[in-house]
Amino acid sequence: MSKFNTSRFAIRAALFGVATALSLTAFASASHAYTNEQRIACTPDAFRLCSSEIPNIPGITACMRRQKANLSPACKAVFGK
Repeated sequence: MSKFNTSRFAIRAALFGVATALSLTAFASASHAYTNEQRIACTPDAFRLCSSEIPNIPGITACMRRQKANLSPACKAVFGK
């Protein structure tokens, strides 16, 4: 596998991990289904603040909660529910 393909795979795996973590968090804390808007709101914050936890879903979720003060307003709203 080329270096480019490996990087693309890693990014896709990371995005899947973030999306899964957000969906589990949203479902557990607000009892509603994961939305595309939540993924869009929080993916940049997950990469910026919690990239060392990717693809560890529980680690991403815990990190995002610890970093709540540093989240973007849109993502903070997701975790505030």
